[in-house]
Amino acid sequence: MNGFVYLPDVVTLELDSEKCTGCRMCTSVCPHAVFEIENKIAVIRNKDLCMECGACAKNCPEGAITVRSGVGCAAGILNGLLRGTEPSCDCGSSGGNCC
Repeated sequence: MNGFVYLPDVVTLELDSEKCTGCRMCTSVCPHAVFEIENKIAVIRNKDLCMECGACAKNCPEGAITVRSGVGCAAGILNGLLRGTEPSCDCGSSGGNCC
């Protein structure tokens, strides 16, 4: 899935590099390799690859990462996978499938 851009320049992902201790948890849990470690701290490699799942923020022990998880089409894709249905973010007029 690397390289799949959802919507350019709309991601809510933020990283406070001053709080980062370089534990690499974000690089381990991110399904799209949004993070890299440079000079012993995390950096955002490509913010537009983020699907806003929230795994990085939930697993960052220092609270250095914030993201509004469960928004946009990423939530629709994940909900579809969990329910075993087609992805739906409920924003379409016919059945809600817009993702």
